[in-house]
Amino acid sequence: NLEAQALFSRAISTYWDFQTGIRTDIKPSPSRNWGVIGVKGLAPYFFDIDAAVFIGESGASAARISAEYDILFTQRLILTPEIEVNFYGQNNQKKGTSTGLSDLNTGLRLRYELRREFAPYVGVSWSKKFGKAADFATTENKQPEETNWVLGIRAWF
Repeated sequence: NLEAQALFSRAISTYWDFQTGIRTDIKPSPSRNWGVIGVKGLAPYFFDIDAAVFIGESGASAARISAEYDILFTQRLILTPEIEVNFYGQNNQKKGTSTGLSDLNTGLRLRYELRREFAPYVGVSWSKKFGKAADFATTENKQPEETNWVLGIRAWF
């Protein structure tokens, strides 16, 4: 899956931002546009939380909540467990989504911050589809459950 989001973010408290904007699902085809309303912030015990509701074309609806936590082994070596859960308001075979809990993604990433803004990482990712989403994946000869190794660079400016 490939998506792009353009969000306006406004602080609503010391650790929380209100966000609104648009999301475009690029892959799988056909593309779909959504309006986004959500919150992003730092929960107690330093959990990074991102929760959003999406309103799409023709009454489509979705919600996503994700959380991650940084475990510092040193000031530069950091392990980040993460979880993301997606819910949809309707079944959509073309997009491979189902009503209610559609999919769950979890992972672990170990990064080394050469600079705060630049950190290569290695990790593992596990995803599972539920309900009709799992049935749609099986129909297309795809696995409803996957484990992948990831390698990348985290950078920000």
